[in-house]
Amino acid sequence: MTDRPVVLFLCTHNAGRSVAGRVLLDHYADGRIEVLSAGSAPGDAINPAVAQVLAVRGLDASNELPKPISDEAARAADVIVTMGCGDACPVYPGVRYLDWELADPGGLPVAAVRPIVDDIDRRVRALLAELITPA
Repeated sequence: MTDRPVVLFLCTHNAGRSVAGRVLLDHYADGRIEVLSAGSAPGDAINPAVAQVLAVRGLDASNELPKPISDEAARAADVIVTMGCGDACPVYPGVRYLDWELADPGGLPVAAVRPIVDDIDRRVRALLAELITPA
């Protein structure tokens, strides 16, 4: 692992779960981790309910855009967190994989998305604690 670890969040559409993971870890890491996200079949836009749940927490997802997995990003990652993309997510030797089983927030109302984002938040904080040791 490099001095500044790279974490790549992957889900199918890169519109909800992986975006929440990227935004949350980027916020908590405060520049100490490079955080990326992508999807195996990117959607057209960020899930508005996910964006709203993040906004209530003071986090802005308005600059996020669904994007496809790139070979370059996957090979640069120290950790790849898969979130429901199944066999469509690539496997790269030498990269640590975490598979977070999470409900798909697609089409769900904000009240149903909030617990999914809360779960991602808990997992992101635990990952951050593993990757960044206190000074």
